Amino acid sequence: MPIAARSLVPMARVADVARSIRFYEALGFRLRNTFAPAEEKNPTWAWLESEGASLMVARATQPIDGAAEGVLFYVYCDDVEAARAACLAAGIEAGPIASPFYAPRGEFRVTDPDGYILMITHT
Repeated sequence: MPIAARSLVPMARVADVARSIRFYEALGFRLRNTFAPAEEKNPTWAWLESEGASLMVARATQPIDGAAEGVLFYVYCDDVEAARAACLAAGIEAGPIASPFYAPRGEFRVTDPDGYILMITHT
């Protein structure tokens, strides 16, 4: 019998969980949960959400090269131009809007602090 998956939530390994929390909050995600071992004050894991999107981040035990991971995070929104303007207003570098055949209303690229690529596009 196939798995009846209710959702799929990526967990990205990051160098600094607190830094990732700040970055994704600037994109509009809300912090839902964190974990820090008793001997540490900084979180080593976090759960973030925005509308129907969820992301977990966990502190890596090895150096991170997000670009080498070969994973693209597609972030879907209703208004690509407004999303790009919001990124720029938050101090997040956002690439130009392109309109490939699969995204006629546009998409743009953002790179998170660990080098993971986010493609912001329409629904």
